[in-house]
Amino acid sequence: MKVFGLVGWHNSGKTTLIVQLIDRFVGLGLSVSTMKHGHHEFDIDQPGKDSHRHRAAGATEVLISSSQRWALMHENRAEPEASMDWLLERITPVDLLLVEGFKRDRHPKLEVHRPGLGQPLLCPNDPTIVAVASDAALEGLAVPLLDLNDIESVVWFIMAHLGLQARPTNASA
Repeated sequence: MKVFGLVGWHNSGKTTLIVQLIDRFVGLGLSVSTMKHGHHEFDIDQPGKDSHRHRAAGATEVLISSSQRWALMHENRAEPEASMDWLLERITPVDLLLVEGFKRDRHPKLEVHRPGLGQPLLCPNDPTIVAVASDAALEGLAVPLLDLNDIESVVWFIMAHLGLQARPTNASA
């Protein structure tokens, strides 16, 4: 499984880009999953639902399943936050895992940068950033600069960097 990350400041467009990338990679016949790091407390469950009541009562894990999907929620309680390596061992292997966040981990990353936000570039201090995608020209980069608005150039850069190839789909076979 190839792992590739997107990092950048809040509101830089990471999620928008990941959604576009997923659509394009799937269209090229690749299986894709995502992993997102949340910096704040989050909850995918809803108060009042049975699964939420199970967790509130003290269950360490709650698995909920239907004909459409299943989800496993794990409460860390007094445990430390799970590492990316630990989480990778638990995800079903696919051709490409796109990671949003986890910026301190050692997988290759694309920095999404918008100078209009007034934030500094991350790449000068992070050797795992292999390219920058921006909506403006940037001078003096030690890594390739990609046009954030040219999704095809971003797709093909990632594929070349990871050694991925498009697969024939049933529609094109």
